[in-house]
Order: sequence, then structure tokens, then C-alpha cells
Amino acid sequence: MTATNGKRKIRYAVVGLGWFAQEAALPAFAHSENSELVALVSGDRTKCEELSKEYGIQHTYSYEEYEDCLTSSEVDAVYIALPNHLHCDYTVRAANQGIHILCEKPMAVTEQECEAMIKAANDNGVKLMIAYRLHLEEANLQAVEIVRSNQIGESRLFNSVFTQQVEEGNIRLRDITGGGTLYDIGIYCINAARYLFQDEPIEVFAVAATKGEQRFSEVEEMTSVILRFPNERLATFTCSFGAASVSTYQIVGTKGDLRVEPAYAWQGELKHYLTINGETQERTFASHDQLAAEFTYFSDCILQNKDPEPSGIEGLIDVRIVQALYHSIETGKPAQIQTLDRHQRPTSAQTIKHPPIEEKPDLIHATAPSGES
Repeated sequence: MTATNGKRKIRYAVVGLGWFAQEAALPAFAHSENSELVALVSGDRTKCEELSKEYGIQHTYSYEEYEDCLTSSEVDAVYIALPNHLHCDYTVRAANQGIHILCEKPMAVTEQECEAMIKAANDNGVKLMIAYRLHLEEANLQAVEIVRSNQIGESRLFNSVFTQQVEEGNIRLRDITGGGTLYDIGIYCINAARYLFQDEPIEVFAVAATKGEQRFSEVEEMTSVILRFPNERLATFTCSFGAASVSTYQIVGTKGDLRVEPAYAWQGELKHYLTINGETQERTFASHDQLAAEFTYFSDCILQNKDPEPSGIEGLIDVRIVQALYHSIETGKPAQIQTLDRHQRPTSAQTIKHPPIEEKPDLIHATAPSGES
């Protein structure tokens, strides 16, 4: 750890320098008072060289040099932004060297990988947090409070649409790397239903559709899902890699409903449309740096020796649900699901606000899923 003005800072290595890491994560450290970017890990030498100059980073490593990064004295934590199939390996290796881990979602591709990650963190006494940034974001946390306070009556149903165009060749369209609509964007809908209902699904059903484009030769184009929750509540959503950009959810109760749009965005304003007894109130939530909030929260957990709320168990539950949904697609039948009890849930007390990133950084050998550079 380093000390600045008497305050300790957690020192991070960012592992994986793709589009999201470059556009959202690297600039975020400037907004986090207790977190410092000290190292970069990538298989692309040019990325390391140019980004280290851009951010004034002295230490860069190739993937083959990952152990050197972990055993150096300058790193306290890693932020893992690698393809999904690598999350487990790079998390376990960090834990075994006593390094704390903030891992992007989905946590991993299988339940077994998630369990191995949790075990490694527990065995080595390090913190493991899964990067559910919306667990710190005001609009989503205020939605939780609206539902919990029964403003819309008893919540009965949740519905969501999360769609985008993903360009051919993008890693999200590859099966071997853990791609697919449910792992990449469906997980947001699953997680939102869980934190709004404050419960776990007991039965799931899904169907997938693909109209035969070459880009969808390995993963489905879109998926529609039904989740049955205790007390006869239903959550439904559709996610797609082949449709216009939409990000919204609605939760309907016995007295009213709340619609959030955009619901899952990592930047820009988010809006609430709360309707009770036929009258609608609109509320706008200003844009904030959601990645800076994640780094601040996780660093505080390390410094204060607190367990992160979006824990390994949170990540494991979502991956277990995703696997059950793919099983349902394969069999054409509903799948019963045994989920873990979850005692910690996100609340408005976790809200963290940092000013938004003002300038879009130049990307080095990386493009957005839609193909924009």
C-alpha cells in the first residue's frame, strides 16, 4: 500500500486491456482517492507501452509474466478484465500469492470454477469481489428501496429487455471463451431480478433463437427467460446480440410500477418512471463514474477488513442460474434450481458517487462490441 496525505491507497494491477478496461476502468483510478493504478498485464506489447505512457505506469507485464506481477512488492490487488474462461485461473493464482481480487462478471463459466475461486480466496485470507457495479449505483439502489418500501405494493413481476448489436469476430460471440447472451448481458437481468425481489429463483425456463447469421455460428443470437421466484412471482427478460441497443427493466406491484431506463448503462444518466395509482413521476439520476465507485468500495473493504457485498457467493448464484438456463434450452423443459441462501443484499447505504469520466480515451488495439473504436 502507498500513503498519500496520510491516507493509505490500495495498489492495483489491471489484468486484460480490452475495450471496457481501457474505456471505463483505467480512467476511473483518477477519481478514486483510496485506489492507485500501478501495473498493467496484457498479451499485447503495444497496449502495455502506450497505456503505461498515458497513465504514467512503471510496471507492465505479459500474461506469461503474471506470476512476476503477483510476487512483486508493488501490487495489493488485481482487477481482472479478461475473457470469461480465464477468470478462474487468474483469480486462483492471485489468491495463492495473497493478492486481493476484483473480478469482472460473469464470475466464471461453471459452478465448479466459481467454487474454486471462493475456496482459493478463503484459504489465502484475501478479499474476492465480483464487479457488480450496479450494486453501488444510485438509480438501481433507489429502485431497491422503492420495492422494499412497498410504494408499488407487493411486487409481483419483473420484465426486462437488454439488447445490442455485437460485431462479427467479437469475443462475446465465441463459445470457447465463455461468450453468449446470458453470460454477457443476461446476467444483468438475472441479478436485477434477484436484488429487486430480494430472493432467489426456484425454477427457470429459457428458449434461444438464431436466424442463421455467420456471426452467431457459436452462440445464440437471443434468449428469452422466465424465472419463478418464491411466493409465485415471475421475472422475464429477453437479451440479444443482434438487435438495437435497449436497456430497460420494469417491476410491477399490486399498486403501481417502476420502470428504469436505461437500466444497466455504465455511463450517462439513468431514469426512473414511477407510476402509482395512475400518476407517473419521473426522476433523473446524474451520470457517475461507476468503475471508480467499484475501486473505492473494494479498496475500503480491504483497508477496513470488511467482506464485499457482491461476493463470490453472489457471482456463483448467477452462474448457477445461467447454467440451469442453458440446460433448459438444451432440454426444452423447465429446470429446478437449488440456489444458496443469500443474506447480504445491496441497499442504498452502498451508494457511491464519483464525477463521470469527461473525455473518452483513445483506444489501443481495442473496439467496442458494436465495432466502434
